[in-house]
Amino acid sequence: CGQPLQNEVRLKGRDLLTLKDFTGEEIKYMLWLSADLKFRIKQKGEYLPLLQGKSLGMIFEKRSTRTRLSTETGFALLGGHPCFLTTQDIHLGVNESLTDTARVLSSMTDAVLARVYKQSDLDILAREASIPIVNGLSDLYHPIQILADYLTLQEHYGSLKGLTLSWIGDGNNILHSIMMSAAKFGMHLQAATPKGYEPDPSITQLAEQYAKENGTKLSLTNDPLEAAHGGNVLITDTWISMGQEEEKKKRLQAFQGYQVTMKTAKVAASDWTFLHCLPRKPEEVDDEVFYSPRSLVFPEAENRKWTIMAVMVSLLTDYSPKLQKPKF
Repeated sequence: CGQPLQNEVRLKGRDLLTLKDFTGEEIKYMLWLSADLKFRIKQKGEYLPLLQGKSLGMIFEKRSTRTRLSTETGFALLGGHPCFLTTQDIHLGVNESLTDTARVLSSMTDAVLARVYKQSDLDILAREASIPIVNGLSDLYHPIQILADYLTLQEHYGSLKGLTLSWIGDGNNILHSIMMSAAKFGMHLQAATPKGYEPDPSITQLAEQYAKENGTKLSLTNDPLEAAHGGNVLITDTWISMGQEEEKKKRLQAFQGYQVTMKTAKVAASDWTFLHCLPRKPEEVDDEVFYSPRSLVFPEAENRKWTIMAVMVSLLTDYSPKLQKPKF
């Protein structure tokens, strides 16, 4: 532990809408703070009321287990008061404009975490609010999930630099968030998506730029085994997100051959691990992989709590980690 280290990263007052807006050092700082809070609270049993007197508005257009539970319990554990709002309480842009909602929330809370359908709604909230806005999930990005993934991998491997991430699934918000951040840690990315389900072209273009700047590899394919080849981390996600239920039959057909199994793992690196942000369906990954000792899905889920706590502390306070900075 010891004394706080001199740190030049200052995130207080910022929004967290996408990891595109953050440098590698800023993302590493949030992970460092996550490790610090986890060590001090979970391992040492310290009480850290860093958010005492603070309140958080939580807007959820989509239901969630991990995002709601991690945020509510984490914010309260730090002495703050989270307030949960569903579409029955607040209907973004319907019975009140986004501009008005942003200004009202700014007068009553210290930050807002919003889990929404459209990234553009988050952009408007951030523009009109005078408090930090945090993306709890949108159609384009899910940054707080990726922070939990990276903390889990850092704990397991001891470092992130040089790892190869193998994505096998939909070109969705999780993949987009990995594409906006992996290269900043020196991680390589191999992604397989079915034809017609590739990641957003503008995000791909920016990810290629990041890979070039950081000397990492980025490869996109339609072959799951090609993406898995030599990968340290096999990652997948739901094939059918909320709002896509009508596409279920079509999607299940398109994703044939994309289930992660031990056959997939055979072509991966010898130290392979598996991640899934949950909830999981058996067609995405079989039980043998999902419940194997190589699966990190439950530590990954727990780390949602420590990382969202770190996000809130970094955006709302001047606290600096006491723990020695981990190796990234």
